[in-house]
Amino acid sequence: MTATITPDTSTDDSTDRGGTAPSRRAGRRATVGGVASSTFLWLYAAISIAPLLLMLSNSLRTTQDMAKQPLGLPLPPNFTSYGKAWITASFDTYFFNSIFVTVASVLLSTAVSLLAAYAFARTRSKLFTTLEGVFLSGLMLPVYLAILPLFFMLDAAGMISNLWGLILVYGALGIPFSTFVLASFFRQLPIELDEAARLDGAGPFTTFWRVHLPLVRPAIATVIVFRFVPVWNDFFYPLILIRDQSSYTLPVGITRFFGEYQTDWATLFAGLTLATIPLVVLFLLATKQIVSGLTAGMSK
Repeated sequence: MTATITPDTSTDDSTDRGGTAPSRRAGRRATVGGVASSTFLWLYAAISIAPLLLMLSNSLRTTQDMAKQPLGLPLPPNFTSYGKAWITASFDTYFFNSIFVTVASVLLSTAVSLLAAYAFARTRSKLFTTLEGVFLSGLMLPVYLAILPLFFMLDAAGMISNLWGLILVYGALGIPFSTFVLASFFRQLPIELDEAARLDGAGPFTTFWRVHLPLVRPAIATVIVFRFVPVWNDFFYPLILIRDQSSYTLPVGITRFFGEYQTDWATLFAGLTLATIPLVVLFLLATKQIVSGLTAGMSK
């Protein structure tokens, strides 16, 4: 008789079942986690955007209509409050003052920080290490407590109620943060880039301008946005350092929309909507660069 040997496959089946079950459970957990995360993010987005929609809706209504129905819809929409805010309430003056101060101060702090960060990241010496510590110490200073010496300094220089004085203050306040962020990005660039540029006959400034600067554009966009928003929204320094109403920036100028006994809410909401537009445009234009800047180095 010939014996027939049948191979035992129970071990393989159990191995397959044992190997497949954990992967399926992990897949289900990942799916549930993804759905929960997406739901939370959409809920957070809805809660965040609700005040903006309410502001936009009320800017298209009249003050009398808002008094009757605070949460009503703009049916039909009324655009007269925008013209009143722009011309009658001198909103155009405040708007252009804010544009000038914000753009000039952000460009000033970014330009100085780029040069300083490049020097700190590419130069190895105790002097530059000490200087970098001095720059970064500005992150630990309570800047609002410096208003008294700043006021006396600007007053002695004749720059009170002067937009250039405000630009210098904002530019100086933005240098520590911008230098910290940009120096971190410059340090991530390989040293071989400097050696290759040096072999091609490029000097330090040419290497900085043509080689390194294009590579840190995400960091520059991140710094610009993170400095643009607080300067645009700042109320404290213009309130203290600007006395002339024609030099008011938006946060201070909008306070003139509030009356002692009554407030034109439609004009106020229209002004707030106009003040929000530059921030929205900035984020839409720089979103890709901001995400690249914030996530740089995560995959390393």
